[in-house]
Formats: sequence, C-alpha cells, structure tokens
Amino acid sequence: MSTNHIVENLKREIENFTAEIKVEKVGKVLEVFDGIAKVSGLSDVKSSEMVTFPKGETGVALNLDEDTVGVIILGDFSKIREGDEVKATGRILEIPVSDKILGRVIDAIGAPVDGKGPISAKGGSASGGKASLDYYPIEKVAPGVITRLSVSQPVITGIKVIDSIIPIGRGQRELIIGDRQTGKTAIVVDTILNQKGQDMICVYVSIGQKDSKLRKIEARLEEGGAMDYTVIVSAGASEAAPLAYIAPYTGVSIAEYFMDQGKDVLIIYDDLSKHAVAYREISLLLRRPPGREAYPGDVFYLHSRLLERACRRNKEYGGGSITALPIIETQAGDITAYIPTNVISITDGQIFLETDLFYKGIRPAVNVGSSVSRVGSSAQIKAMKKVAGTLKLDLAQFRELEAFAQFGSDLDDATKRQLERGKRAVEVLKQVQYAPVSIEHQVVVLYALTKGFMDDIAIDKIKEFEQGLMEYSQRHAKVFYKQIKELKMWDDKGEEELKKVIADFKASFK
Repeated sequence: MSTNHIVENLKREIENFTAEIKVEKVGKVLEVFDGIAKVSGLSDVKSSEMVTFPKGETGVALNLDEDTVGVIILGDFSKIREGDEVKATGRILEIPVSDKILGRVIDAIGAPVDGKGPISAKGGSASGGKASLDYYPIEKVAPGVITRLSVSQPVITGIKVIDSIIPIGRGQRELIIGDRQTGKTAIVVDTILNQKGQDMICVYVSIGQKDSKLRKIEARLEEGGAMDYTVIVSAGASEAAPLAYIAPYTGVSIAEYFMDQGKDVLIIYDDLSKHAVAYREISLLLRRPPGREAYPGDVFYLHSRLLERACRRNKEYGGGSITALPIIETQAGDITAYIPTNVISITDGQIFLETDLFYKGIRPAVNVGSSVSRVGSSAQIKAMKKVAGTLKLDLAQFRELEAFAQFGSDLDDATKRQLERGKRAVEVLKQVQYAPVSIEHQVVVLYALTKGFMDDIAIDKIKEFEQGLMEYSQRHAKVFYKQIKELKMWDDKGEEELKKVIADFKASFK
C-alpha cells in the first residue's frame, strides 16, 4: 500500500471523526463502615439520588454535608474500599414494577429473591393491567385532599371481632399494636387469606423478621391460594439497616403502581418498630443529632410521609385505594412510648392486642376498650352495622361488671343476664388462626347472639352451636343469605326466615 493511500485514509478518518463528550459526576470514598460510606467530590448530588460503586453496589445519598456526602449502601458494603470511585447517576432511587410482580418475593430494591427467575414485563398479565416494566420512585408526595374520597367501602378481614367492632375501610390506616407473641402477624395473614375473590391486591412488607418466619408465611399464603394476588417485600433480620429503612417505601411504591390502575391495595408493614430502629442506626452512624430515646428528630416524619400515601382516590384522579395496616411492637404493653404514640397519632385507629387476654385463651387477643376505628360504621355493610351496633358497648360493660362481680355474689337478675350475655359474646368472638369467616356467616352468628338465641346455651357448647348454625343456616336460610350478598341488608321476609331457621336448629341442637 502506497504512502499516499495511507495518508488519504488517515485524512478521511480524521474528517469523519466526531468527539463525544461524556460528563460524569465522580467522587471518592473517604471511609466505609456498617453500611455507610462517606464520599467527597459529589458536589451536585441530590438527596435520595442513586450512586454506583466500582463492583456494582448501589448507594443512596442521604446526608448532604458541606464537604462530604453520607451514602447508605444497598447491598454488601464489604466489597467497597476507601479510595474507590463513586459515580452519581442523576436518578432518584426508584424500583422496577410490573403486573408480573404478583406472587413473587422481592428484596428492598425490587430484585426477586424467591429463586423463580427475573420478573419479566413481556406478554399479557393475569390482572388485566399493563405489561410494560415501569420504574416508580420510592419517595413520592402523598395525594392531596382534593384527589381523595371519604372511606366508605369495607375491607372484610374475616375476623369477627374486627369486622363487627373495629371495622377497617378501603383507604384507611389502621394500626395493629401489642407486645411480641400476641398474634399481630396472625391477624394480617388471616386478612390476606380472606381477600380471595374480594378484588384486592396485597403487599406484605417484612422488616427485620427472621427468614424462617417469612418462609412459613409465604408457604401459608401459597397453600391458601393467596400468593396469586400478593407481593412480599423482604428485608430480613440478617440484612443491613439501609435495606430495612428502604423496604416500606418500596412496598408502598408497588401499591401505588396498582392504585394508579384503579385497583384496591392492602399493604402491611410488619413491623414499623424495627423500621424506626434501622433508621436510628443509620442516623447515628451518619452523626445526626439524637433526640428522645436516641431517635433522630425526624422519626415522626419518617412514618407520616409513608402512611399518608395510603388513601382512597376519587374517580377523577383514577380511583383505586391503598389501605395500610402498620404493626408496632410494644414493650410490656406500653402504648405511651415514643414510637407507638407517634404512629397512633398518624393512623385512623388502632387494634390493641393484650398479653393477658392472649394467655387467657381469648384469641385474637383484642382489647375492645383500647381499640378504635376512627372511620367507624361507615366502613361496614348495613347488615353488620345493625347487628353489631351495641356489641362494643356491651363488651365494655361486661368487662366492668366482670371485675365488680368478683367481689360480690349478690347480683340482681339484670346484671346476671348482662354478665351471661357478655360471656357468650366473648366466646363467639374467639377465632382460631387461618379460619377467616365470611361476612354472611358473621351476620348470622351475631344476629343469633344479640337477639338472645344463645342466652340459654352452655358456654362450653357455644363454639359447637356457632359452627352448626353457620352450616345449617347456609343450607336453609337461602333468602337471607341472598339478601346479604346482594343488598348488604335484610328485609322482613329474610328476617322471619332466619328466625325460624335459628329456632329449628336450636331445637335440634338441644
């Protein structure tokens, strides 16, 4: 090849060459410890912006100091060394979402951890929504007042004491609070199981729980066919604090993805006490000033900005709802501690589980006096509202009379009748785990209780009577059941039929 030919080729290459300028914001790791990295050189980084480390680990900028940036590391921080290069991505922390996420177990940053392969976005979806893979930011401003609708549709939990006395509505935030080992998780698992056929998607966020406990919950939901409409977000006890801090926001972003399609979503945070502890750990490592009980001053905002995202939207803004059931663990029943009082003031009511009741065999161990739903009967169907109207008051009076009756034997007939009715009410409201009761059955049983049909049934026979009545009435009170299903209320014809059916069953039972 001649020299001229080579020169011509070089000229052509130089003429066709276009320089591409690529700007990257790059910093350097100053120190790394316990899931935290101090980084210098990222002067333009935003709060909650994602950064990447050389070996593929992701971090999130949390502290923006004068000379350094405090980054929480989402992954294995042992791979990161002092002096490593850190690149800003320009993207606020976001997670991948798609309809295919249903039935899966994912970690705090949306990656599957159930061994079933990657979550695809191809093809149609069982839930009939869009199939493209979207990215949702994990932090978002909660919907404003103008976009919201008042809570008026029930979330049927299948738990008699909750559906009758402390009803939960779609779009509500109802706190479940109590000491450890009092059945808090049992309530939410039963609620998820009862959503089968209720047109509700469930998101269960596990924060700081043992992996063995999570596997049992997953197996139980699988067995009950509930994983078809459920997503589990897992940040286990063995994982770093930054993942436990991020997990609830990941869960609510998934819930918002489905709400944006006009669907109803139930999200459970199990539990926010461990979430607050993880945030405290991160804050102390980042040298944020500690406040009461060593929690940082913004720990209230931590939970309020999370729970305010639960709401029911009106049709103009897409409809759909997110119902939140946060769980808080108390120490020795102390609901006046810092984190419990914070979350109580954010939510629309609480279900208080008491250790003493649990050990007495009253399960679920709900303390009816301390529990409340601020949405009230607007979250109940008309039939339930009618049969359960005075039940809470009757139970509260029974507790008072029970304590008083221990000191005296001379009781008038009216007091004795009230005590006997109260004992039967307590017995009826007991329920074994993994056995949610349909709303029609609940109405029938509570009707029989409040109308006095159980007053002469022996206490130890109440459960047997209740079970038999549910089966018998379903076969013979067809008009009544049809009215409850379709009209959510009964008329005189349905009531007469039910009275006759209960009387017939009672005669055969005796």
